[in-house]
Amino acid sequence: MNRTIREELEQYEQDYLSPYASKSAETRGRDREEPACDIRPAYQRDRDRILHCKSFRRLKHKTQVFLSPAGDHYRTRLTHTLEVSQIARTIAKALRMNEDLTEAIALGHDLGHTPFGHTGEDILNQICEEGFFHYEQSIRVVEKLEKGGQGLNLTWEVRDGIRNHRTSGHPSTMEGKIVRLSDKIAYINHDIDDAIRAGILTEAMLPQEYTSVLGHSVRERLNTLIHSIIDSSRNQPDILMDDDIETAMQGLRSFMFSNVYQDSAAKSEEHKAKEVVRQLYTYYLEHTGELPEEYLNMVWIDHESLPRVVCDYVAGMTDDYAIHCFQEIYIPKFWQLM
Repeated sequence: MNRTIREELEQYEQDYLSPYASKSAETRGRDREEPACDIRPAYQRDRDRILHCKSFRRLKHKTQVFLSPAGDHYRTRLTHTLEVSQIARTIAKALRMNEDLTEAIALGHDLGHTPFGHTGEDILNQICEEGFFHYEQSIRVVEKLEKGGQGLNLTWEVRDGIRNHRTSGHPSTMEGKIVRLSDKIAYINHDIDDAIRAGILTEAMLPQEYTSVLGHSVRERLNTLIHSIIDSSRNQPDILMDDDIETAMQGLRSFMFSNVYQDSAAKSEEHKAKEVVRQLYTYYLEHTGELPEEYLNMVWIDHESLPRVVCDYVAGMTDDYAIHCFQEIYIPKFWQLM
């Protein structure tokens, strides 16, 4: 009997991938069983589902660091996601890990991000009685919110990697560990690039104790960090990095928090963004009937808590749509006689 293309690809994984890699045929499965695809292994199928979902498309209009920048060259949450994916795939391929699983985790890791980046996340976590964290919201997106309440029904390994991509996370797979490090590598370096473009930093302002180890340009630093992971992790049951290089990366990350993420011109409009999110959350709590039908159904039929559902709605907004809703609710409109 002829094997399907999927079965041939699964056999290729068994024959070629590292013994530490996650094999598609050995997945812990999905919450809801479904027939296997005859062409795509499980993790490739998950990657495709994430790529085609609405939440992924909305990332192109969500802030990375710079709120409403004057220019088209600054990163958005979508371009950040793509850069994480590319870095992670490079590492995964070199280590003979599962590229499909790696890419699925990378593409899905920020699906739950709010409008206005971490600013929106922070204010929702402060005002929502149930708390709010983007990594948990990303899981809620793929398990519940997409496809009209059905979710994407992703494999356990992809969801584990998405939930644990944060700094304090502990991914269960090598591929999840690759994405967790790739996320940091990506945002530290592309945020430096954007900050230099914005005139907030210059290359010379970066601490010499870190650039002397990592390199004196974004290209050099990416090359150093990626090579360090690959060289340290080959034939190892973990994803590792040279100690000196990891120390320098963490030092540069701390420098960015102090000089860009927490106190810079990039954050000059942050208080306004917080107030937009705060007012929208409060408004929809008090005017539940104005929520879209799919969210009302989660309250009335699925018996989800109202604060959580309002968080779902506000967190799903793009920057532009959040501002539009705020204006529709709170800003008087000009009128004229016909």
